[in-house]
Amino acid sequence: MYLCTQLEAIESKRMGERIKKLKKIRIHREGTHELTWSMLVLIGIGSALWYGLNTTIPFWIFIVIFGAAWLMALNFYRCPIRYFNGDTDKLVVAPADGKIVVVEEAEENEYFHDKRLMISIFMSPLNVHANWFPVDGKVKFVHHQNGNYHKAWLPKASEENEHADIMITTPDGEDVLVRQIAGAMARRIVTYAKPREECYIDEHLGFIKLGSRVDVYLPLTAKATVTIGQPTTGDQTVIAKLA
Repeated sequence: MYLCTQLEAIESKRMGERIKKLKKIRIHREGTHELTWSMLVLIGIGSALWYGLNTTIPFWIFIVIFGAAWLMALNFYRCPIRYFNGDTDKLVVAPADGKIVVVEEAEENEYFHDKRLMISIFMSPLNVHANWFPVDGKVKFVHHQNGNYHKAWLPKASEENEHADIMITTPDGEDVLVRQIAGAMARRIVTYAKPREECYIDEHLGFIKLGSRVDVYLPLTAKATVTIGQPTTGDQTVIAKLA
């Protein structure tokens, strides 16, 4: 009897954790309009196929193909509710989910005109595509630049692809550049950051649709805490520490 009670308590706890986890998942506002209208279209066409034909085969083919596509879009627009646990002073957290593709010293000739520690995260279409502020501070400026649509993991994508630059000044006076980069499939960069506004880790910086990349340029005195190929979780993984 006591053992059964223990097992029930454990199972109840697990169920509570699952429910809590599900509550932390929501659909990003960038996708609610598209998902709603595409669902209505699917229902309309599906109903026409179901009631308008003498066979249900076309209906099921349609449901399997376009239903799967809709579920993929639903997965793409998911937006977990996250909060960084701990002190954020001098920390740089990952601005996006994905994989580290660059950790190196690189010349940044558009704003700094000197070498910076560059850390890049590539987001596949399966990753969450919301972007977070990597540091606490104040937005210095936001600049959007039109460009090409090379594959996001290529080195030339950082400068030649369409991108949005967000310069953030930390409380210690260090300038950190965040660059949202469109990829071969991504055709829309959304930036929520506004010049002269205070910004904090845990806040959304923007959103990029489909495969894309985010670069972070840090002072050379910063110390990277990630390696190439390492997966990242936006607003959770510490990618560097400022001096």
